[in-house]
Amino acid sequence: NTSFSTNKFENYYNDISYRLKSRQLDLVIVVNMFLTGFDATTINTLWLDKPLRTHGLFQAFSRTNRILNSVKAYGNIVSFRDLQEETDEALKLFGNKDAKNIVILKPYAEYEAEYRDLITKFMSDYSPGENILGEKRKKDFVKLFGKILQLRNILTSFDDFDETEHMSQGHFQDYKGVYLHLHKEFTSEKEEDSEFINNDVIFEIELIKQIEVNVDYILTLLEQSLTHDQTDRSKKDEIWVKIKREVDASPTLRDKRDLIEAFVHKVSGESDIREEWREFIANAHINELTNIIEDEKLKPAETQEFVKKAFHNHDLSTIGTEFGEIFYPTSKFNNQKKYLEKKHRVIKKLVDHFNRFMDFV
Repeated sequence: NTSFSTNKFENYYNDISYRLKSRQLDLVIVVNMFLTGFDATTINTLWLDKPLRTHGLFQAFSRTNRILNSVKAYGNIVSFRDLQEETDEALKLFGNKDAKNIVILKPYAEYEAEYRDLITKFMSDYSPGENILGEKRKKDFVKLFGKILQLRNILTSFDDFDETEHMSQGHFQDYKGVYLHLHKEFTSEKEEDSEFINNDVIFEIELIKQIEVNVDYILTLLEQSLTHDQTDRSKKDEIWVKIKREVDASPTLRDKRDLIEAFVHKVSGESDIREEWREFIANAHINELTNIIEDEKLKPAETQEFVKKAFHNHDLSTIGTEFGEIFYPTSKFNNQKKYLEKKHRVIKKLVDHFNRFMDFV
């Protein structure tokens, strides 16, 4: 949906550059382009079919090596030419003779052996479904499972890797649920996305988010399991047990578990499940917002409009006049402390409501 004149190639170049950085494009084919003066941390793979040497090789390879987060901790080069010797020479020229051992990933077999040993030790120390007691054991669990996530992140870039050979999907989901429970326990009242809890406990939340499921996947499971003659309560309980494991292992969905559980037990299976879900969520959103309005005695129309705009903008801001307009006027003789307490209480309730329904509404 773009149109550029060949007389204005710079505009075309800038448009491609912007859309590549903003992840609007998945794949770009280039010849001698984007090797210098271009930087996009989200680029992760370079498919190469050209003989490169020295600085040209380094410039091309470095397009993928901008560290983004714990998920993208390295770049991936898929080369259709044998550039091993040229790569070694370039590393010697711009680094040192031993640089190859630092900047290039080890062979798959070495990572796989390390991963296998780590899984064996982990499952020996912590049984699936175990209730972990004691701060030291909890911290050791977090550290060990964090290493597993880091190694798994590397191994998934290899075609040979089959994670189910080392740990069943069910056990992995259970352990993820425990990991997220401990994250919530350690962070307590701190920010939910906080990576660093203290000096000796680091949570790899980005790596967990990378492998989490979404609501569409949950609905697909439900759709596959539910038939017209299987709508009794006991069958729905069985379905919920299966889905619960996935929900508990998801950073996004675990705090919305009550909504998903209520839907599982309510769904009729007689119409389109996704349409039933949309209707269910719309009603739940309205009911919960109505309860907030009534409990805090807010202006109904203004509050509903304020929240509606927040969902539309993907941001709930309590700074500005629009937020103040949801409150009824109060006498200047009223207790200022009580007003501030109510304001903070309302902010928390609306933020919680926003986060709870943002992915659904």
